[in-house]
Amino acid sequence: QVHFMESGGASVEPGSSLTLSCTITGRDLFGQAWGWYRQGQGTARETVATEGAVWGASYLPSVEGRFTLRRDRAANTMFLYMTDLTAEDSGRYYCNGGTWSEGPLYSTWGQGTQVDVFP
Repeated sequence: QVHFMESGGASVEPGSSLTLSCTITGRDLFGQAWGWYRQGQGTARETVATEGAVWGASYLPSVEGRFTLRRDRAANTMFLYMTDLTAEDSGRYYCNGGTWSEGPLYSTWGQGTQVDVFP
């Protein structure tokens, strides 16, 4: 069974940078698509970034150029490097399998990690 453990969220000021981590157990990080998803207060969960097994990453237009998805095979951990954060980036961030077009793959979700951006 796949499990996700997200970390790295914090309360920061606009313009700050954060690095989120997602440690995955029960599945090999390489060999399928994975992604980062977020849910703001009172809003639906949205896809932030995904990366396929062989193709490059895709990003939500509002984060393109500021966020970068990376994987560490040895640690079976996925990262989301976030720069120049704005209030619109606030939300609870989750990782899961899945492609941009198909959305989250697994019904199991981790606890997520909270990002709050405010002055």
